[in-house]
Amino acid sequence: MREFMNITKALADESRVRTLLALRGGELCVCQITELFGFAPSTVSKHLSLLFQARLVESRKAGRWIYYKLPGKNAPAAVRQALDWVEKSQANDPQILADNKQLKKILKLDPVELCKRQCKK
Repeated sequence: MREFMNITKALADESRVRTLLALRGGELCVCQITELFGFAPSTVSKHLSLLFQARLVESRKAGRWIYYKLPGKNAPAAVRQALDWVEKSQANDPQILADNKQLKKILKLDPVELCKRQCKK
């Protein structure tokens, strides 16, 4: 029951669902996710923390940066099913399509410079 409740809590926010769908294309740095949504880094960190607790994302640290990605094939069945459901039900939402377009622009930027720029804000 706890796993189910963590997943449903994590999916109960539009920004977290948008984050999961942004990660479909691969690993993203926190700075890239912050740039995509225009939120404060602390807000993005809170969202990512809830997704991580629900095991809907995995993370790795590389120096000062933390990268997130969707879990692999070894994820629990409930996690895989939840991610499949999110993708099938929201992949063609206009907001998600706009996010995908914006993310393509963000991925062309140097992540180091992006992170430095955000630290100055």
